[in-house]
Amino acid sequence: MAEDQEKDLQKFLKNVDEITSLIQEMNSDDPAVQEEAVLMTERRLQLTEADQEEDGCRTTSNKTLISPPQAPAKDTDEVNSEAFLASVEKDAKERAKRRRENGILADALKEKGNEAFVRGDYEAAVLCYTEGLERLKDVKVLYTNRAQAYMKLGDYQKALVDCDWALRCDEKCTKAYFHMGKAHLALKNYSVSRECFQKILEINPQLQKKVKDYLNQVDLQEKADLQEKEARELLSSGKDAAVTTVDVLTTLSKPDQNPLFYAGGIEILTEMMSACTERTLFRMHNGFTIISGNEVIKRCFSTAGKDTMEETVCVSVLRLWQTVCSGNEENQRLLIMRPDVGGLLPSHLASGVLTIRQESLALLLQLTRTEHGRKLVIGHLDLTRLLEALVSFLEFSDKKASSAMGLLTDLALEKRFQAWFQASLPRVLPALTGVLKRDPKVTNTSALSQCVAILGNLSADAATRRQMSASEEFGDACLGLMASCEEDVDQFREVIYTLLGLMMNLCLQPPLVSEVWAMEVSRRCMSLLNSQDGGILTRAAGVLSRTLSSSLKIVEEALRAGVVKKMIKFLKDALSSDLENVGCNSMCEGVRVRSYPVTKGCSEFPCDTSAVSLSEAVDPACDTGGQTASRYAIKTLAVCTNSCHEAREEVMRLDKKCSVLMALLSSEDEILVGNAALCLGNCMEVPQAASSLLRTDIVQVLLKLAGGDAQETAVPLNAGIALGKLCTAEPRFAAQLRELHGLEILSSTMKHVGDS
Repeated sequence: MAEDQEKDLQKFLKNVDEITSLIQEMNSDDPAVQEEAVLMTERRLQLTEADQEEDGCRTTSNKTLISPPQAPAKDTDEVNSEAFLASVEKDAKERAKRRRENGILADALKEKGNEAFVRGDYEAAVLCYTEGLERLKDVKVLYTNRAQAYMKLGDYQKALVDCDWALRCDEKCTKAYFHMGKAHLALKNYSVSRECFQKILEINPQLQKKVKDYLNQVDLQEKADLQEKEARELLSSGKDAAVTTVDVLTTLSKPDQNPLFYAGGIEILTEMMSACTERTLFRMHNGFTIISGNEVIKRCFSTAGKDTMEETVCVSVLRLWQTVCSGNEENQRLLIMRPDVGGLLPSHLASGVLTIRQESLALLLQLTRTEHGRKLVIGHLDLTRLLEALVSFLEFSDKKASSAMGLLTDLALEKRFQAWFQASLPRVLPALTGVLKRDPKVTNTSALSQCVAILGNLSADAATRRQMSASEEFGDACLGLMASCEEDVDQFREVIYTLLGLMMNLCLQPPLVSEVWAMEVSRRCMSLLNSQDGGILTRAAGVLSRTLSSSLKIVEEALRAGVVKKMIKFLKDALSSDLENVGCNSMCEGVRVRSYPVTKGCSEFPCDTSAVSLSEAVDPACDTGGQTASRYAIKTLAVCTNSCHEAREEVMRLDKKCSVLMALLSSEDEILVGNAALCLGNCMEVPQAASSLLRTDIVQVLLKLAGGDAQETAVPLNAGIALGKLCTAEPRFAAQLRELHGLEILSSTMKHVGDS
């Protein structure tokens, strides 16, 4: 008996030690230790419950005395276990309450730290984040925010420690890997930095573009470091070129010399910058600061009205920049990020001195050859002044104008430039309107067409297009340029082609500038339909397909000018030449839907009372034809037949058995099919039109389209309406429809279309 009691005592003491240890670990500062203690506690509770179930089945006995039945006495272990459970439960509730309170305080401190960070007070931000972590130690955002603040202070080791703690809280914390990669980059641990950024891709592949940018930064900085290492070795070896570079920079650092003294020294320096090593030495020995910081050079470089000496200094500096930045990304970065360059370079591009304009353009062309350089230019130069300066080169008739437009084209392809353009369009629209007002006879035709193409590409964005369309002056300038170019279509073919692309996109934005404007545009396009140029014909038809719907007067005038005959010829030529599968694959936007009212069909058939016509945005640089021409032609016919009975009659006169429309209904292009079904339905209102189709399978074709799974809801909708009109006009088609159980199919289809 005494032996059993001793065992129970030892077991009790062991339990006390283990429980004490668990409580201490749950209060540890280390989140990992806390988590492990909680898990151990849960396991212990499970074991305790199991022991209690076993103890409930035991009985007590005495070998010498048979005792009457009695309730089992609770042993010391069980009493202590119950007390432990109560203690743990109470502690858990208290801890949960404290955590909620600390969470609120930690969040408030995080916000306070963020405010300090935005102000640039990084020390205060660190203090706030630290105090927040004292309240709650497992909040990853506090660690990552503090790491970012540490990096701003240049304390990269502490930043790495915080990133490591954030990853302990969440092993998939991409923000921690970003900061860790940047910290290792600053510490020149390039391979480790790459591993951090690549780890982000494993966690979230959608961050590929951002990761790519950071990996490029790693490559560029590592390249710059290697360049500087080689330059130091060359300088230590005493090679003449290296030593001379340093000596010339030292000479140029002398203040208050004659401008020609500096111009001569800069020219000598430029000649020496033939190799990457010399360009790197220029950077390492503060060449940018020596040149840009010299008061005499600065005055010559920034003076608006330059005399001969000032011009000489300015040109020599621009040529030096070109040389030292050639193939040296770090030098490009240092130059563009200088605070005085952002405004000065665009102003030199618009200088009244021709040589300064030429050298400034040459420098910018060199910088924007690479994606890295374009990002620097877009991020740090005054883009409004830059754009205005570039379009001013259209006054030149030689290759300078084409070079400037090529540079602008490269910039306009960058998403960051497009975002800037959309936000800044009110400021730059006057300059762009001025481009459209230029006389094409005295302007470089190739450069002018390139500039108009840039505007057309940018107008593919709905917000940009909306602002352009809202400017009556801009719209009138488009018309004026078209009128000037029509005087010699062959000579100005490129300008007309890109201008039609721009106007097609402008016509996508309702309302149009004005009915008068739309009328004049339509007249111009009808005139261009007589051209022998396939691209111009296609785009003129495209513009017509969008202006006709704005006014019945425009439709009636186009009918008198023979628009239906021309569109039917377009379609017949396309079908006979088997061009339906050839065309432009560069449509800038998805399908847009525009509604037109139609005559109500027979109530027996479950038709909607409105059909839809389909259109899309165009890439002004795309050589349209074939399938795209067919799209514009059938869209034009759909608009005309929707608005005017004379148009329906003319379609049936030119296409008596609807062979063209029937052929389009079998196309794989849903835009063609939807508009062909709309046009066919409209033409069924012409007497005897439906009867002419009795020997065709039109019911089966339309029923298949109405019950099909087309992505464009306009296809089943327009097919259903056409089928309803067909059966209304010719009862024999209604009998065919019933035999094919078409009413049920139509009812289900129209309900689905209505729901969608």
